[in-house]
Amino acid sequence: MSDSPLFDELMATVPTLGADTKSYQTLGNHAMFTSVNHRAAAAYKRVAADTGVQTANPHQLVSMLFDALIQSLNQARGAMGAGHIEAKGGAIGKSVRILEEGLKAGLNMSQGGELAQNLRGVYDYCIVRLTQANLRNDAEALAEVISLIEPVADSWKGIKGNDAAASPATAGAGA
Repeated sequence: MSDSPLFDELMATVPTLGADTKSYQTLGNHAMFTSVNHRAAAAYKRVAADTGVQTANPHQLVSMLFDALIQSLNQARGAMGAGHIEAKGGAIGKSVRILEEGLKAGLNMSQGGELAQNLRGVYDYCIVRLTQANLRNDAEALAEVISLIEPVADSWKGIKGNDAAASPATAGAGA
């Protein structure tokens, strides 16, 4: 079985209890404890998300960022309420990354004018409040961010993005 005689000797004393010792079992917790259907569904979801991103226009990409942000904020709220510190921190961290690396980074500051500047200010403020919410376990700060982001997201989705609607103020992403 192995190169170690001691290991072989110890293993000989352990009964198999009818275990199937001839079948191959993939190592790793993910493969070992999740069903094939769950893994297939997860793979399908990843492919669908990748395809959606690859085929989306800039307006749809920003809509996807808003959807992911709101979902992440709601996950943080649920985790905070349940006392799951690690999940709360992860969800808030994801929210901050979406704001910073997605929405804020996509603003066209040179052509977006006052609108882009105002959105940048809102995003910066939300990042500060999310940091405070995480450090202080502050549900009110989290609720404030949600109340600021949802109207912006709804407004963005209301313009039904097409290339003509993506004015210089909204070109790029997140404006």
